[in-house]
Amino acid sequence: MLEQLQIRNLATIEELALELEPGFTALSGETGAGKSILIDALGLVLGTRADPALIRGGSERADITATFRIAPKSAAAHWLAEQALVDEDDAAQCVVRRVLQNEGRTRAYINGTAVAASQLRDLGERLVDVYGQNESHSLRLPDVQRELLDSYGGHADALAAVAARTAEWLALDDQIERLRQAASRDPIQVDLLRHQVRELEALAPKVGEAEEIAAEHRRLANGGRLLQDGGAVQEQLYGGDGAVHDQLSASLGTLRGLVALHPDFGDAETLVASAQAQIREAADGLRRLLGRLDLDPQRLAEIEARIGEMHTLARKHRVRAEELPGHLAAMKAELEEAEAAGGRVGELLAQQADALDAYRQAAQTLSQARRAAAVPYGKAVSSRVRELGMPNAKFEVRIEPASRKRPSAHGDDDLCFDFSANPGQAPRPLAKVASGGELSRVSLALQVVAQQDGGAPTMIFDEVDAGIGGGVAEAVGRQLRALGDKRQVLCVTHLGQVAACAAHHLAVSKRVKSGQTFTSVDALDGKARVAELARMVGGQSTTAASEAMARELLKAGAAKR
Repeated sequence: MLEQLQIRNLATIEELALELEPGFTALSGETGAGKSILIDALGLVLGTRADPALIRGGSERADITATFRIAPKSAAAHWLAEQALVDEDDAAQCVVRRVLQNEGRTRAYINGTAVAASQLRDLGERLVDVYGQNESHSLRLPDVQRELLDSYGGHADALAAVAARTAEWLALDDQIERLRQAASRDPIQVDLLRHQVRELEALAPKVGEAEEIAAEHRRLANGGRLLQDGGAVQEQLYGGDGAVHDQLSASLGTLRGLVALHPDFGDAETLVASAQAQIREAADGLRRLLGRLDLDPQRLAEIEARIGEMHTLARKHRVRAEELPGHLAAMKAELEEAEAAGGRVGELLAQQADALDAYRQAAQTLSQARRAAAVPYGKAVSSRVRELGMPNAKFEVRIEPASRKRPSAHGDDDLCFDFSANPGQAPRPLAKVASGGELSRVSLALQVVAQQDGGAPTMIFDEVDAGIGGGVAEAVGRQLRALGDKRQVLCVTHLGQVAACAAHHLAVSKRVKSGQTFTSVDALDGKARVAELARMVGGQSTTAASEAMARELLKAGAAKR
């Protein structure tokens, strides 16, 4: 769960440290107070695109830090371990930080380690689910509807099997297309390819050969220099006039005399003796190496001829010399494909037919699983929607065979969410019949059903209760409170009936000082919470009646918690 959110210099927030609790927390405030900024801040720290315009005026950067408490076997804990980003001092804690700079650059950190924004997104998906009004509108999309049903039904394995069979069929289809193109090639082109393969086979380039003979060529071509310069160095070190070894011997003799007069010269004596031994060892090594050097003019000529042949063919085929072995293998495969294209197509078509049968079986298994899940899913969502002020609502999942010519990783089903809010009306596609307020309630019902036993540990609802009120708002509050029993739930709301059901209440407010706007967040309790609820239900001017209503809402909410 999210334990703390710290924000500095973001929009109207100068500095804010927000402590968060488990369960259902309501965030309220007047329009424009800055509630959405909190959601934006959390989105930024979890990897959404950063806009420098969000940095507070006069500041060089914005800084957002979120501290999470991680369950030991959660998806987030597993991801952190895979990425080697676990906090060594406290494995149950995860600190995520995002810094926005004026020039447009951003920096991101997980437990103090610099990471890419994509890693923040990967982690964020395992920590927080955010639902806003846009999510309600996305319910109109067939892909979203299919994903919701598959998530509810736990169809991950069946989907993976369908995707695997689809990939097999598509791979065979690609091979067949390539072979058909190869079979239709001009015979002259095939003859040219055959000649090029024979030419490369005659050269017989080996993997790593170009690098090996280039190194040997450098040694042989520079043999004279190796002998001359290497010998000169060996003489300078040992054996020649004024050799370093002899000079060190003289220095060593002098130091030994000094040690007798002052023992502190002993350290220098030891170091010089060690240097002399190393000089002798280096000189002996050079002597042995020079004795092994073989200046073979015939071998040099052979290597130069081989290098010439390889570079000639490399230029001809427009590759580097070291790429010739791989190029030969690719051309041989291309030639074999061209020569055997006709017969091979028949074999692959038979394999593709088998792959299609396997796909259809997997797709049928997935379709059966979807149909089995559709009925209880529809009933569960219908029940939740009815609790949200639509007692006659009916939600169904319609599954029909898809008219696709090629296998699909999603299977052979077309899904549609059908909905009816009124008695006597048959359910019709949700995208066509649901109003904005109805979509919000259906969205919340779907989320409650889907998230009871899965999903991220923290859920954020950004005004998903828009377009509703009265008893429906109270029902929404109860649903959010039910979610809060298993998850941490944060809801930005304008409805007092929703906020009264929360276990915790945070109020967002803004003030203007010296021509600048400042946003703050306060935890409410007692009279302060009553006053905020009275404002929410009664408008800007609170009255004794609105305060009495606020107390009643709190009393009712507490009784149901």
